[in-house]
Amino acid sequence: MQEKFNYKLEQIGTIKTPYRDNAPYQPIDTDEGEFYIKINHQYLDGLNELKKFYYIYVIYYAHRINRKAEMVVAPPWAGGKKVGLFASRSPVRPNPIGLNVVRIKTIIKNRIYTSGLDVFDGTPLLDIKPYIKDLDDKSDANYGWIEGVKNKEHLSLHIKGIPHDD
Repeated sequence: MQEKFNYKLEQIGTIKTPYRDNAPYQPIDTDEGEFYIKINHQYLDGLNELKKFYYIYVIYYAHRINRKAEMVVAPPWAGGKKVGLFASRSPVRPNPIGLNVVRIKTIIKNRIYTSGLDVFDGTPLLDIKPYIKDLDDKSDANYGWIEGVKNKEHLSLHIKGIPHDD
């Protein structure tokens, strides 16, 4: 029998983006607009030395997801192929926790200015971790089931977060 635990996550800040009603499917490094993470003041000391990194993981609560997670999904760009939820990048998850890797532009006081994020303005921030080249860069990573998807050029646009017509 699996033991159940109660979890409490603390919001450590808020993500600010230009997106009110629509956000891209992936973060776009060159996206225009102001993107920053506002850290709550009690966590300000936690930013010490962070500006020496080029990239960070941004872990957030996807608070505007209001659909129930399905265990089998058909990614809109996969030509009708159905895969398990955990083999997808769908934002609709059993726990609506999101993850982005973004570039740090600058840090001023309690604000981390970043490259584009694919979240709505006001998204609750759960955590930040530095992206460390030799730990986080997996040169032997592959495309898994995506290798067999037709129209790889279209897929590449989604992966890179490049806006396009579907």
